[in-house]
Amino acid sequence: MDREFLPRCLFVCASTLFTGSLRLGERLRYGRAIRRTEIHPSPIFIIGHWRSGTTFLHHLLCRDKRFGYLTTFQAMAPGFFLIGGGRIKRFLERETRKRYPTRLIDNVPLLLDAPEEDEFALANMSPYSFLHGFSFPRRVRYFFERYVLLEGISHAELERWEGTYLTLLRKATLASGGKRLVLKNCANTARIRVLLRLFPEAKFIHIYRNPYRVFLSTLHLHRTVLPRSQLQRVDPREIEENVLEFYERLMKRYLADRHLIPAGNLVEVRFEDLERAPLDELRRIYGELRLPGFAAAEPDFRAYLRSVSGYRKNTYRLDPAAIAVVNRRWGFALERWGYERLEPEQVPS
Repeated sequence: MDREFLPRCLFVCASTLFTGSLRLGERLRYGRAIRRTEIHPSPIFIIGHWRSGTTFLHHLLCRDKRFGYLTTFQAMAPGFFLIGGGRIKRFLERETRKRYPTRLIDNVPLLLDAPEEDEFALANMSPYSFLHGFSFPRRVRYFFERYVLLEGISHAELERWEGTYLTLLRKATLASGGKRLVLKNCANTARIRVLLRLFPEAKFIHIYRNPYRVFLSTLHLHRTVLPRSQLQRVDPREIEENVLEFYERLMKRYLADRHLIPAGNLVEVRFEDLERAPLDELRRIYGELRLPGFAAAEPDFRAYLRSVSGYRKNTYRLDPAAIAVVNRRWGFALERWGYERLEPEQVPS
């Protein structure tokens, strides 16, 4: 037997008992308050494929102090963050600062009070998340179809997913003092029907980006995260195929369902425009969604933009093979959002 096996098992058992006691403590102390908390009827959902600029937009929009959001710490500890914001959070801050000063996939600082994607919290709360596919990559299509596209999911399981999500949003609302939530979740791009049933007055911001760039960046995401999280080995060719298929199915589902969003509740943002003129795009977002308070929040937007002015994006080499596969599989997106279609011979091999 591996000498480390028993210590690891003991650590897992101790951790499970510790976090379980914290969850129980939170339910006893805050259970009634959580159940009574009313979520703002018109939350703002930031959607779009992974690596399309959702994080930048989320961090920027959450500088408006009228909005609430789920934080990184809350996503890490969704079962007990209402009582774990003291010593536990300080411990995690020290460890995070020491081990992961930035996210693994890019150069964005990893701060526990920063806005975070709520899918991470869902994955930590339940089995109903696409992110579990990074631990079990041979089953990633199952997780994608079941918990992103919501295909093949039973009515009872869908109700449990909805209940888990609503509990998370009630807790985030309670922690933010009842503010209207700004929620960023790329998987929500395919969940418009369910989200509208839960929140008929919801606002949606869809951000999109040049598909060539998205393809290379998403491949980088999978190739960076999988070695650190996978419990199964998977053929590298399968990783690329999954990236291609998931984008195609996610974006086609969005294009099929976007008409369900009431007029005035959806705005589409081109990442390149947001990057070039962020304040102009924010002003347009506020105007098209009829959100008040842009002028009051503008100084905070400007301060945040100054703070990230030195940020450097990852760079990727666009080769003929990448151009050819994007043209073949994602040509519909190039056409739909007006990006120039390149040809493989335009880039030297």
